[in-house]
Amino acid sequence: MNAIKPLPDLLISQIAAGEVVERPASVLKELLENSLDAGASDINVELQEGGVRLIRISDDGGGIAREDLALALARHATSKICSLSDLERVASYGFRGEALASIASVARLALASRLAGADRAWRIKSDDLAIAPAALAKGTQVEVADLYFNTPARRKFLRQEATEYAHCDEVLRRMALARPDAAFRWSHNAKLKQQLAASDLAGRARAVLGEEFFAHAQQLSVSAGDLRLSGYAADPAYSRAGRDAQYCFVNGRYVRDRLLAHAVLQAYADVLHGSRHAAYALFLELDPAGVDVNVHPAKTEVRFRESRGVHQFVFTAVQRALAAPPGHAASTHPANLSAWRPAQQLGLVAPGGAGHAAAEPAASAYYDFVAAARSPNAPPAAGFADSPPLGHALAQLHGIYVLAQNAAGLVLVDMHAAHERILYEKLKTAMGARLATQGLLVPALLGASETEMATAAEQAEALAALGFDVAAAGPRELAVRAVPALLANADVGDLLRALLLDLRDYPASEVIAARGNELLATMACHGAVRARRQLSLVEMDALLREMEATERADQCNHGRPTWIQLPLADLDRLFLRGR
Repeated sequence: MNAIKPLPDLLISQIAAGEVVERPASVLKELLENSLDAGASDINVELQEGGVRLIRISDDGGGIAREDLALALARHATSKICSLSDLERVASYGFRGEALASIASVARLALASRLAGADRAWRIKSDDLAIAPAALAKGTQVEVADLYFNTPARRKFLRQEATEYAHCDEVLRRMALARPDAAFRWSHNAKLKQQLAASDLAGRARAVLGEEFFAHAQQLSVSAGDLRLSGYAADPAYSRAGRDAQYCFVNGRYVRDRLLAHAVLQAYADVLHGSRHAAYALFLELDPAGVDVNVHPAKTEVRFRESRGVHQFVFTAVQRALAAPPGHAASTHPANLSAWRPAQQLGLVAPGGAGHAAAEPAASAYYDFVAAARSPNAPPAAGFADSPPLGHALAQLHGIYVLAQNAAGLVLVDMHAAHERILYEKLKTAMGARLATQGLLVPALLGASETEMATAAEQAEALAALGFDVAAAGPRELAVRAVPALLANADVGDLLRALLLDLRDYPASEVIAARGNELLATMACHGAVRARRQLSLVEMDALLREMEATERADQCNHGRPTWIQLPLADLDRLFLRGR
């Protein structure tokens, strides 16, 4: 073996760079964090060739003193912590003191800064560490050029320019969400890409995540002890094919944490199924001593000291936000006034129908009148003061949809989807106290395959727990003597076959614990009122009232919306009323 020797400083920095500097976006993240830690409120970013050729960041932060510039490029030198107790309660973005040194080891770095109150700015370059006067009005400017110029093997792993820029853009979006109080501006190849003025969280979420997300978002603001969760969770109607709209922040730091991701996934379990992914921007705040951020050099992983409590808190907060019955909104921000959205987000205010019927004002006056009638402070219109959130049934359309009138206009309900959710929630509640059964006066006989016969015998205990009394009546025949009382009117044959299909691939001892809710969802789907069934107005009204009393009634068990609201103003526009 070779003799043990200390590594040169440059090689040490390049090893660290392998962890910290994965691509241009990694460099950008570290520099943005430094700017924000320095108190910057206005940050300008210039990128060239996806950030490979150049990353230039200018900020209005507190700046760096001339005598500290060389230390800023040294390894493990930082102004943010000085003891173990500081590390255990770190509240800044950076604290490791290795980012600039690592970047300087694999790129050409220049740092210019002017300390607040200083009479001039100073500049240092990584190639010679010489300090010279610079032209800079305030704050700090960092230039990182020719990333991996001295390590061509690493540079080969970089992707095409558009891909690298996309990663940089995502980093900027995350930082902009984390700090809405700071203004951000960024350009690529001298073309302005985004300009965000300082704002509150609602304004920044609208600008970064888009109007469509914001229109579907439930706002959260929940506290328990020293834990606080705020932000937005989009309803399932805004589900995505990928995880591109999932943002979690812990004490303002963007993280990719399995515990938090699992808590949110579980919260959506009853409203979002299949391959779709939820969209959310959640901000968890807690005592810095309760979270360890010194887990990985990239600082995107954390470890909670009370992980179980944090998981339960986040799960419960998001689940309750999504569970609000129709008309009991968790959010009332202005985006909820847009049309064609789940109406639990509407402030169900007066349409101004009575005044409009009395006289036809001029177009501009009429639209002003409609807008005023829908303002949160508007008095209820005549005849709608006591209208329930989903209104009263008017008719049934093609045996599929229920049409109802409420204070805001027209409500359209998918009756099967709505009834499916109602049954599912009732079945879940009943399952906790063992499902009540309904004996059949005459057992229902069902022809069955060998697989179905074997599954019924093997899963007899699970079927009994689900409210069924099933036994063999012949070599290829099953007799159903009892069904769950809530599903007494369902098609017994279809319901049992669907259950046997769900049960056959799971061990009998595990199926209820592992797949209980999925089985109840199957039962609810087959027990719900079917399309083309004619309902009376009394039955339709009963369905609306049950929806208003049922949690998560805005989506069926498969994540589809159960109802939408078409405001009266939109109907007026369709018929050009007031023009």
